Amino acid sequence: MHGDFSRLTFRPDKRFSAVLAQQGRVQLDAEANEQVLINQHRQRTAIGDLIGRFGGPRGANGFKLTYLPKDKAPASLVIGGGRYYVDGILVEATRPPRGVPVLDDPETDPTPAPPAEWTYWDQPDAHRDQERLDEAHHLPAEFPFLAYLLVTEHLVTAIQDPEIRETALGPALPDTTARTKVSWQVLPLTAKDGLQIPDRPTPENLMAAFDGWVERGRATGRLAARAERPARTEDDPCLSAPDARFRGLENQLYRVEIHAGGKAPTFKWSRENGSVALPVSTVDKTWVTLAEGARDLKLGLSIGDWVELADDASVARGEIGPLAQIRDLDTEALRIELSAESATGVGRPGRHAFLRRWDQRGDARPVEEGKWLDLEDGVQVWFAAGGKYRGGDYWLIPARTLSGEVEWPRNERGEPLLRPQLGILRHYAPLAWIPAAGQLTDLRLTFGPIAQHVVSEL
Repeated sequence: MHGDFSRLTFRPDKRFSAVLAQQGRVQLDAEANEQVLINQHRQRTAIGDLIGRFGGPRGANGFKLTYLPKDKAPASLVIGGGRYYVDGILVEATRPPRGVPVLDDPETDPTPAPPAEWTYWDQPDAHRDQERLDEAHHLPAEFPFLAYLLVTEHLVTAIQDPEIRETALGPALPDTTARTKVSWQVLPLTAKDGLQIPDRPTPENLMAAFDGWVERGRATGRLAARAERPARTEDDPCLSAPDARFRGLENQLYRVEIHAGGKAPTFKWSRENGSVALPVSTVDKTWVTLAEGARDLKLGLSIGDWVELADDASVARGEIGPLAQIRDLDTEALRIELSAESATGVGRPGRHAFLRRWDQRGDARPVEEGKWLDLEDGVQVWFAAGGKYRGGDYWLIPARTLSGEVEWPRNERGEPLLRPQLGILRHYAPLAWIPAAGQLTDLRLTFGPIAQHVVSEL
């Protein structure tokens, strides 16, 4: 999550049950956030233990699908309302009703009410575009296919939701807090996507085939971090040198993030956890206009910086656009010229476009496994051999000036340990098997209430 945090300290393996404040002590964001994550972990673990990997309540089981074949409009799915739990996470499919406006002219025809249920094309977090003809946006033209639920969690700031900002504080002050949001998408899966369809599909072996597809697609990359060690450490472990430590002037929370996954993965990094982001009002080829300027130079943009242009839709789809360098900057007009155009469609109105700054001095770097790679000021990272990477995978590395070190788990000999990525965490559940138009097998699971009415025998 690209938040302006000092660090994220929640570690399930430590088995902490609560964070307790002490009198007269400084209160930090990390402690409050850790308590939130402890509560969340406990709640989701308990729900998952009771329900299982996924399931919905009887009478309110969400995400019942109905297939609508192609007619004048592209094929679609109607997504029934209700609730579903995936890995202990509550996912709600019910479409909120639109509020009733007060009309200035009572004779004016009111805006037509939206449909009662979501469809494949207007589901809130998927941003499907009928205008795009690529297969990634449309339901498969051929049968069979499996429809599944993808659940992720994203950070939402005042850029994505301006109502978060307290306007009474004025524009000169930063926003105060951020939110996490559970996002869901109903997506199709075919044999072309790697689903190994059984010869005689049944709900049981379809779920097993789906589980196999999920497992094969999991990211397996691992990373370790350290502050640069002094020469001849092996000969004299007590030796220290000025260039052997983190040499930054300020405490930082470094973020190392996979830019492009696949067979030739690349990565980018930020010393501010990628939190330096500015809202964009318009995009015109290589020129973008900011909706507001930066509060100070440290959290702003300069000529030569490398940035990423994205919006709600590109983030939800996991689309990775090219990084671009700032060529020109008009601070008064808030206009910026980039070295490359944005990806197609990024920056459309209503999708909360933004520019995010990355701090490497160049384009995204290739992932080189099995060697220490320098970031800056003595901070180094190591990618383990044989990793599988997906765009958006990230690791966080707190670096502290007082100790001259990075905070990273080590073994008893002081050697940094390899760790899997912190996110993006993806959660999956199969919903329906659609072998042909007019045929559908529901793959959802249902549970009943624990409490039952018992008639007294007295």
